[in-house]
Amino acid sequence: MTDAPHPGGVTEIGEFEVARVGYGAMQLDPESASTKDAFALLRRAVELGVNHIDTASFYSYGEVNRRIRAALAPYGDDLVIVSKVGAKSVTGGVIPLAAAQRPAELRAAVEADLTQLGLDRIHVVNLRRLELGPGLEAVGDQIVDLDDQLAEMIALRDEGKIGAIGISSVPLETVRRAFPAGIVCVQNAYSVLNRAQEDLLEFCVAEGIAWVPFFPLGSSFPGFPKVADDPTVRAIAADLGVTPSQIGLAWLLAQASNTLLIPGTRSIAHLEENLGSDRIVLRADALARLDAVYDPSTDRLANGDGIEAFLDER
Repeated sequence: MTDAPHPGGVTEIGEFEVARVGYGAMQLDPESASTKDAFALLRRAVELGVNHIDTASFYSYGEVNRRIRAALAPYGDDLVIVSKVGAKSVTGGVIPLAAAQRPAELRAAVEADLTQLGLDRIHVVNLRRLELGPGLEAVGDQIVDLDDQLAEMIALRDEGKIGAIGISSVPLETVRRAFPAGIVCVQNAYSVLNRAQEDLLEFCVAEGIAWVPFFPLGSSFPGFPKVADDPTVRAIAADLGVTPSQIGLAWLLAQASNTLLIPGTRSIAHLEENLGSDRIVLRADALARLDAVYDPSTDRLANGDGIEAFLDER
C-alpha cells in the first residue's frame, strides 16, 4: 500500500513481518473521532509505513472495525490486522466492557471481527485473559479454564479463521502453560514506569515471541502514572529536543528487538510524533537514567492492584 520505510524497522509476529511501530485503533470510536478524521488518520498511518493495526470487535460495538474496513479495504498484502477476544461492549457501566471469556463467546468475537473487517482470516487474535488488571475481572461462569479457551482458539486457527494466537493480560506462568499452543505474541501493560512483567519479557525474547506492550505511555486509569509526566523523562526529552512521549516509546524500542509498539491516538500530528520515536537514539547514560526511574513499590500492577482499586477511585 506504500513504499514508505516501516517505522522502527521490521520484526515478526508469528509468520507475519511488521513494522516495529504500529497503530492501536481503540481511540477511533465515534465518541472520540469523527468518521472523516478516523479515515484520514488510518490512511496517513499506512502512508507512513504502518502495516500493523491492533483492534477488537468490542471497540464501540464493532464500529472501530467497520471504520478500518471503510478506510482501508481492499487491504494491501502486507497489512497485518491483529484483534483480541475475551471481552464485549456494554453501556451504562463504569467502563464500557464486560467479560466474554467462554469459548462460544471467543468464537462469536472472531466471527464478528471477520464480518466487520471484511476479512476471511484475522492474522493474529489475542486471547485477553483477565488475570492482570486493570479493567475487568472474571466472576461466575466467566471463570474459564485456560485449556478450554485455547482449544477453541486452536480450532479457529485450524479452520483458517485466524492465522495465529496471542495472549494478553497474563503473568509468566500462564504464558508458559499456553506456549505449546503456538503463542506468537503477548500483550501486557509495560512502560518505563511499569515493569512488573520484565520476567515475561525475558521469556518472550528467549522464545521468539513478539512483545506488544499496552499502556506504553501510562494510562487514564486512576493512580497509574503517565510517562510524559516523569521528571527524568522530561529532562531527557528536553536535552534531545523531542517530546517526553517520544522518549517513552524510544525506551521501549531499545529494550528488545521483539518489541512491537501500538500507540493509539486520534490525532495525525500525534501519530507522526509517535512514529518519529524510531529515529531517537538513547545513549547509554540516558538509558541508565531511565532505567533508574522505576520504583516497584509504587507499581500498582506489580503489587496486584487491578479492577478493585480502579473502581474504588471512581
